[in-house]
Amino acid sequence: EEVEDAGRTIPRSIMWSDYINGAIGFIMAITMCFCLGDLSKIVDTPTGYPFIQVFYNSTKSYAATNVMVSPTMHIPLRAVLASMSVTCLVSLINIGSTAALNAIVSLYVAALLSSYYISIGCLIWKRLKGEPLPPRRWSLGRYGLAVNVAALLFLTPIYFFAFWPQITPVEPQTMNWAVAIYGGVMVWSLLYYAIWGRHSYTGPVTIVKRNQ
Repeated sequence: EEVEDAGRTIPRSIMWSDYINGAIGFIMAITMCFCLGDLSKIVDTPTGYPFIQVFYNSTKSYAATNVMVSPTMHIPLRAVLASMSVTCLVSLINIGSTAALNAIVSLYVAALLSSYYISIGCLIWKRLKGEPLPPRRWSLGRYGLAVNVAALLFLTPIYFFAFWPQITPVEPQTMNWAVAIYGGVMVWSLLYYAIWGRHSYTGPVTIVKRNQ
């Protein structure tokens, strides 16, 4: 209801964003490799944060690292500024506790990949059972099952290592606490759904069928 002709527009937008972001990301990676400078100076930077040294080596100006947002852009500026502010505040956690920031980043990756696992897994399950998928404008045709399986195989090692500490030996300061947070939330969510949620939740598909 928020996008005109969503069955066609959204898939095309996703694919075009992949193409454009992939090309821009490749150019940015090549550019950064040429502008890094001395790697030993980056690692041993007096600022304590290598990315700051990378920015300075690339621009030779501290002011050039500031993020500027144009008020004339036709975008939801308040939402963008709010998102940027939250991101900046979360980044400041690294100053006080590296372990806390690593846990937040790992938790974000694991939660995002979990949503992919659920949606793709449901598609694979229906395809293997031979059940028809809902009507759609965008289809991978006979390659759909292979693409879905390949996607899960690609995501599996990333999901697995998202919970691992980055360095050894593992101590309380270097431990990746995302696994404890993620596991706790999953256990609480499953118990909540089993005891109360499944008896009170009415999904949108059920509502659509009733209206029909």
